[in-house]
Amino acid sequence: MKRRVGLSAAVDVAGLLVAGTTSDAGKSLVTAGICRWLARRGVRVAPFKAQNMSNNSMVCPDGAEIGRAQWVQAKACRVVPEAAMNPVLLKPGSDHRSHVVLMGQPWGELQAGEFATGRKVLAEKAFEAFADLSSRYDVVIAEGAGSPAEINLRAGDYVNMGLARAVDLPVIVVGDIDRGGVLAAMYGTLALLDDADQAHIKGWIINKFRGDLGLLQPGLRMLEERTERPVLGVLPYLNDVWLDGEDSLAIAGWSSGASGRDEAPAVGGTLSVAVVRFPRISNATDVDALAAEPGVSVRLTADPAEVASADLVVLPGSRSTLSDLQWMRSRGLDVAVAKRAATGHPVVGICGGYQMLATMIDDSLAVESPSPSRVPGLALLPTQLRFDREKQLGAPRGEWRGQQVTAYEIHHGVATLSTTDGVVGEPFLDGWAVGAVYGTMWHGVFENDGFRRAFLAESARLAGVPWRPHPGAPGFAARREVMLDRLADAVEEHVDTSALAGIIGVDV
Repeated sequence: MKRRVGLSAAVDVAGLLVAGTTSDAGKSLVTAGICRWLARRGVRVAPFKAQNMSNNSMVCPDGAEIGRAQWVQAKACRVVPEAAMNPVLLKPGSDHRSHVVLMGQPWGELQAGEFATGRKVLAEKAFEAFADLSSRYDVVIAEGAGSPAEINLRAGDYVNMGLARAVDLPVIVVGDIDRGGVLAAMYGTLALLDDADQAHIKGWIINKFRGDLGLLQPGLRMLEERTERPVLGVLPYLNDVWLDGEDSLAIAGWSSGASGRDEAPAVGGTLSVAVVRFPRISNATDVDALAAEPGVSVRLTADPAEVASADLVVLPGSRSTLSDLQWMRSRGLDVAVAKRAATGHPVVGICGGYQMLATMIDDSLAVESPSPSRVPGLALLPTQLRFDREKQLGAPRGEWRGQQVTAYEIHHGVATLSTTDGVVGEPFLDGWAVGAVYGTMWHGVFENDGFRRAFLAESARLAGVPWRPHPGAPGFAARREVMLDRLADAVEEHVDTSALAGIIGVDV
């Protein structure tokens, strides 16, 4: 077996695969924590995820689209995000098909029956990307997907044990103790693997622990005895680390009221924000920055009453705009949004949410729909929307009322201003605004501190609430950096880093 010491010209790769007993076990955050820990020790480290299934994505400086989690992990590594860090991104458009982004660019679709077997070309590209990163960095920290014990998918796997076997990576398995049954999940994960896969499992990390560690120790000793693998650490439940969720299981972390944010108090009162939880919600991380603002209460909801009563409503991105618009109408959410607009209460649509606000949505090319269609929108903005086959990827810049904005865009929809209905409005970034209704294709706009606070202040004025920005609140980018350092601190304090470094094959 290759040694991963990083000190000899004969060495091929130093790295690690962070697997999990389940989805949302904390793989993304643990990977980010390990990445920042290594970066702080002067190691040139890169993140990697062979295949990510997520509608939360980001545009890299070179125009490539990758999963949001890998973009954040690159920030943890203090390196520039790039396509090789997430060579295959699956963006679910329905329960039965996903759009494939390969090396940062649109590639095609996978049907549900193909998820299990994968496609040879995707695996090959993933392995090539890993080799490329390994040639340029000291260490590559890979994140698995779901669980390696999904043995029904093992034959076509190239993101969990398939990757570990192909590039000879050691594996640690993360389990979420807050869900319960973590010891059984870890033991069962190992037991379900064949001997060759088991040989790559090197240890366990317990995540999200709260309570008396002494009560857990007997169980940890028995797990070590029965699996013949060490428990490398027990990470605490980090209440104030909640940004950049990868999937729908994670995006509600700040909305549950359990985020434990350590922040300045609200100024003038609370501003309530309702985010419509579309079935195919995309880039929900757009509202993370709102939830980080002191005095702003953000909730994901599908309740028309909450949409009606909130001070500000956000229609976020959607991977299936027409399907999610139909869902809105089936629940009466369209009526609640229309009433808000009529009474001057603020609504903002982002990308797919902006598209829904148009007078007409034209998908004659069946880009998002299973068949060609042309559907009336909510008609709250004087725009016509059509879907083009070519995806728009970019990092635009703009301004609103003197506030500079940097953003990113990922969309097939093209909005055109209608000049025939006589509606008077004004430009809003790349989109349009009429009264208290705003729309933009741009993602990430609320991560701009000045713009976010100006927009929220205007929303508070329109809603008739006394909230205003706290002058001493930290900026969003600074908050993310603090969180990444908190993750690294937790790794250093609660994980046997000497053992971890030995598994990775690096001197720190």
